[in-house]
Amino acid sequence: MFTGIVESMGTVESIARAEPERPAARLTVATELDLSAVTLGASIAVDGVCLTVVELELARGRFAADLGPETLMLTTLGNLDPGTRVHLERPLRLGDPLGGHLVAGHVDAVGLVVARRENGSALDLEISVPVNVARAIAPKGSIAVDGVSLTINALADMAGAAIFSVTLIPHTLAVTKLGGKAIGAAVNIETDLIAKHVERLVGPYGPYAARDSAAAQTPARALSIDALKRYGVVR
Repeated sequence: MFTGIVESMGTVESIARAEPERPAARLTVATELDLSAVTLGASIAVDGVCLTVVELELARGRFAADLGPETLMLTTLGNLDPGTRVHLERPLRLGDPLGGHLVAGHVDAVGLVVARRENGSALDLEISVPVNVARAIAPKGSIAVDGVSLTINALADMAGAAIFSVTLIPHTLAVTKLGGKAIGAAVNIETDLIAKHVERLVGPYGPYAARDSAAAQTPARALSIDALKRYGVVR
């Protein structure tokens, strides 16, 4: 579990591409982040994706992680090139400050930057995401973009997609790479963990039920207090 507060930047040293006989790709990252508490098998977030450390060289300040088929399909990591800078965050421990919001490192989709505008010393970004992902997005809620915890300013539903906006304050611009994202750039998106579970519980009762192939297996029903109590949403 993470919190969306980037601890350090890393640099991709190499990526061994997946092949038919080896479906996983191996990503090697060099960093100045203190890896002394990291062990083989530990988790680390790279651009918001939770990965397992499979190689560790403390003296050289680098680690390696495997990218499975699901990670290659649902995130941007498979398209990284040597020299690319990435966000890094070590996992939370019980009792650590929750500076951002609860981030699992399980990316929901790849979003696309569709607009960027300077806003004084800050920068506003608009990002397009699939409409099914937008169900867990709410104005003034939290979202992780390439592993960075951000507050959603606004959300607009479009045909087949949705666009949300965020503001990057000067500190975020200084310690992350998000300010360098050009229009058309791909970013990893993870919606709010709690919102996803709530949406899963009440989805069969909502306006998307008839259009959702998963929910279509269960007939849409009117949402009621009794139903919410049955699923433990309210008491």
